[in-house]
Amino acid sequence: MGEKLKQFRELCGEIHDLKIAAAVLHWDQQVNMPPGGAPARAQQVATLNQLGHGMLISEKFGAALEAAGEEVASLDPDSDDARMVKRTLRDYKIAVKVPNEWVREFGLTTTLAFQNWHEARAASSFKDFAEMLEKIVNLRRQYSEFFAPYDHVYDPQLDFFEPGMKTAEVKAVFEKLRPQQVALVHDIVERGKPVDDAILHQKFSEKKQWDFGEEVVAKIGYDFERGRQDKAAHPFTISFHPHDVRITTRVNPQFLPTAFFGTMHEAGHAMYEQGVDVSLARTALAEGTSYGVHESQSRLFENLIGRSKPFWKAYYPKLQKAFSKQIGSVSLDDFYRAINKVEPSYIRVEADEATYNLHIMLRFDLETALIKGDLAVVDLPDAWNQKIEEYLGLEPPDDANGVLQDVHWSGGYLGYFPTYSLGNLMASQLWEKIEEDMPDIDAQIEKKKFGDLLAWLRENVHRHGAKFYPQELLKRVTGSELDPEPYMRYLRRKYSEIYAL
Repeated sequence: MGEKLKQFRELCGEIHDLKIAAAVLHWDQQVNMPPGGAPARAQQVATLNQLGHGMLISEKFGAALEAAGEEVASLDPDSDDARMVKRTLRDYKIAVKVPNEWVREFGLTTTLAFQNWHEARAASSFKDFAEMLEKIVNLRRQYSEFFAPYDHVYDPQLDFFEPGMKTAEVKAVFEKLRPQQVALVHDIVERGKPVDDAILHQKFSEKKQWDFGEEVVAKIGYDFERGRQDKAAHPFTISFHPHDVRITTRVNPQFLPTAFFGTMHEAGHAMYEQGVDVSLARTALAEGTSYGVHESQSRLFENLIGRSKPFWKAYYPKLQKAFSKQIGSVSLDDFYRAINKVEPSYIRVEADEATYNLHIMLRFDLETALIKGDLAVVDLPDAWNQKIEEYLGLEPPDDANGVLQDVHWSGGYLGYFPTYSLGNLMASQLWEKIEEDMPDIDAQIEKKKFGDLLAWLRENVHRHGAKFYPQELLKRVTGSELDPEPYMRYLRRKYSEIYAL
């Protein structure tokens, strides 16, 4: 490594350290911090964000970036160092358009907003959160204007989470998906053999749920020597280093799937981060390449594995033993059908696979309207309820089950939600390739053998971190960029069997 590149990497490391220090504070806020600590925590996070951003846009860093670029020009374009400089250059070009004052204000506002959202959700009162959300939406609108001209005002929001993705592309995907998913749900409702999930709505020991989830994710590959699980109001994963990746979940003592599938989902995220090559630490490559690719990992483990028949052939006896009174006499087939019941629901994170994307489309519609200024924050609850009726035929009983259910807007994460659907699609594309490369994957899962699967993911996805852009990575692995058809094939095959269509 040349001297200029070495100096550049050290500067990148210092900026990364500040970013991670702020992340630790965010984790603590959502897991341990007393509510009264929010104002002080907001100042702390804002200071760290401002310092890191100031270093990133400084003349010193710009000069070091240019020098590093000259030094890697003769290297293989796909080498780690060349890709690290390329990705950092993208980050730098974005950052220099964003004023440092905005970064501080955004950090202050979103840190305070989390506590505000948490309290408003507990009270099921959107009006208690509306003023703070108005500030966040205005800040996000300002962010878009830093990047004008644009094809769509939502593009800069989306690009932050899914590099290179355009609003028009997401719309095109959703326009292709929505009629197919609506038709599938219609077929299930009109012609499907009824599924009863009453067995899932009983009293289940919180500790037993927690212990079962941790035992399973440890077996599939989440390393508790480099991670931990805690409780949070809204499950999330956070990575400070490949050797320190933490997950959270929440437990519903009256509904079995909440904690387990939350843990599986977050473990999917965490195994991605634990699998990033340690040599990339403290650089722009030291994280998943996009939120969509990240969601492909979480949805793969939550759904394609966690809701599959082979998985429960392996683990259902143990679950029955833990909850013998509740499900000891329930057959595997009845349990499998229950956890895959298709039914429009209020809560996104508990939605079945056939209706889940409709929740995302709803939020996408609302977010684009908010950023464009076509929808005022004060009108958001009514707009939400109208969309829920349009997409899912439901009427939320209150704000907690409606507009306040997700934590994302309190963090300023407008542009995030589409990546959940993109992740669903990517997961199915990856799974078809896994089945091609590992024809006995179902048999391995039935035997609780996940080593080959994790090794495949490590080699093809995880180890690269952010080295390759999302569509580029997907094409390298599967031979195709984003394609909705594998996902629809998966849904049709699965639900045709479950509902005897």
